[in-house]
Amino acid sequence: MLGGMTTSMHGRRVLITGATGGIGLITARDLVNRGAHVTIVGRNPDKTAQVARDIGAQATLLADLSELTQVRRAAQEFAARGEGLDVLINNAGAFFTSRQETREGIEQTWALNHLSPFLLTRELLPLLREGQAPRVVTVASAAHAMGRLRLDDPEFRRGYGGWAAYSQSKLANILFARELARREPGIQSNSLHPGMVATGFAHNNGGWVSRAYRIVDRFAITPEQGAQTTLHLAAEPVQVSGRYFSNCREATPAPQARDDGAAFLLWELSEATVNAHP
Repeated sequence: MLGGMTTSMHGRRVLITGATGGIGLITARDLVNRGAHVTIVGRNPDKTAQVARDIGAQATLLADLSELTQVRRAAQEFAARGEGLDVLINNAGAFFTSRQETREGIEQTWALNHLSPFLLTRELLPLLREGQAPRVVTVASAAHAMGRLRLDDPEFRRGYGGWAAYSQSKLANILFARELARREPGIQSNSLHPGMVATGFAHNNGGWVSRAYRIVDRFAITPEQGAQTTLHLAAEPVQVSGRYFSNCREATPAPQARDDGAAFLLWELSEATVNAHP
């Protein structure tokens, strides 16, 4: 942690998504410095390779995580390396002001922010079950408090709103982590809010949204500060599972994020969706 003692990760095998920028890059770099064997997942081959060289990451995976086919391929490729896995960090995510669909016909926010970490984790469960004190860390957001789980229309085929879609996906992150902890008691699974971090979030949208977030970035915390809760859950001696954290401490999420019935239904819906896109 910043300015304090850090726990060694020597020998720990880590896979982290969204690690070519922002808090993902800082998290990966810190874990490498702690001695972990880190594999970073990126979409751009040149950028991913450069980041791996810059931070000393031992391996890379290339995938557009908004496409379930590529998520599956990445998981299979990683498993085939035979390196094992102790810590999976689901960090990748984005915000989209207008409704877009992936090449597989799935709404982009739902695909990237929720279905991707759900599927990646599911595909890597055999490795995690064999890992040493395995952990899954899922980066959510305080935006979940404004989210509503639309089990009948999670892809916003009716009445799309960028913020509504994003906040629903972050709510889904917390419910997913909670249900994973219930289903896999041997794997520690927690979610977190990193804080309002100056990482270029939402700049991909252009227009007034990009301009607004450039102003917000002036008052935001640094990526180094924003990565601390992820690092806490990935590396420090945390004793709980199925919980939500902020500022490196356990926090109470919104009531809809504590609904175990909704978490179960979300898992079933997610299973059906990813199985429909083999």
